Amino acid sequence: MNALAAAQSLEAVAATLDRVVLGKSREVRLALCCLLCRGHLLIEDLPGLGKTTLAQALARVTGLDMQRLQFTSDLLPADVLGVSVFDPREASFRFHPGPIFHGLVLADEINRATPKTQSALLEAMEEGQVTVEGETRALPDPFFVIATQNPQDQAGTFALPESQLDRFLMRLSLGYPDFRAERDILRGLAGRSRLDDLAVLLDGERLRQWQAKVATIHVSDRVLDYVQALGRASREHPELAWGLSTRGLLALVQAARGWALLAGRDHVLPEDVQAVWGPVAGHRLSSGHREEGEALAAHLLGHVPVAA
Repeated sequence: MNALAAAQSLEAVAATLDRVVLGKSREVRLALCCLLCRGHLLIEDLPGLGKTTLAQALARVTGLDMQRLQFTSDLLPADVLGVSVFDPREASFRFHPGPIFHGLVLADEINRATPKTQSALLEAMEEGQVTVEGETRALPDPFFVIATQNPQDQAGTFALPESQLDRFLMRLSLGYPDFRAERDILRGLAGRSRLDDLAVLLDGERLRQWQAKVATIHVSDRVLDYVQALGRASREHPELAWGLSTRGLLALVQAARGWALLAGRDHVLPEDVQAVWGPVAGHRLSSGHREEGEALAAHLLGHVPVAA
């Protein structure tokens, strides 16, 4: 499948999601881009603004087997990964997989769990596998984590450490819907009430093909010059304790490839880098408030010229 044909099919998926998550077209496409890039998505916002609905809708249209896991302060790593239980009939221990063994895992309110439980996701998100009781077990392919978190100034939250934040390709915020979209949601014309109307538009095999297609999108030296200039500016900025790592720049290139595929192109333009820059860089530039990271990312983007 060429890039244009893939883009047409993906646009049908995005348009279907738009009918459920109203007024958030850009955020919907960024979430889809994240899935195409084999990344993971962090959505930070106030409760009740559609974070869970977006995850459920994405699972419906992509046919991914979804498991929702509510993170709480008393959640244990074994509640995420699974545990071996002794079977007296066979006189042996049998492993019972945890909710992590699903195609799409919704880690709801991830920052309400303790750092020990949060870290249970690290290997899964980086390697596509988990190690439990000395045995390594593969996770499904595709495997996609969507984590939601409440603003850090709310009570009962544990800030995600930098190493955990870096496992997320993007961080998004949906924000309040506009007046017309909210009115349609109140009328029952969109939102969670419309999830049952969604049809599966692609299977796992087609999704894997599109994910493989992302890696073939060409990135020119001119675009790489721009990416490295952004990285250098972040490392030299006097207000930043640290800039983007090489892994962060790799994430930026991968996300730009996914955005180019959504646009039907087989090559990356500087505009693709700019489109994904904020969601990719914001949480890597600041582990504090989301607004701070977004402001720093926007400042850098406005001061780094596109390579000639």
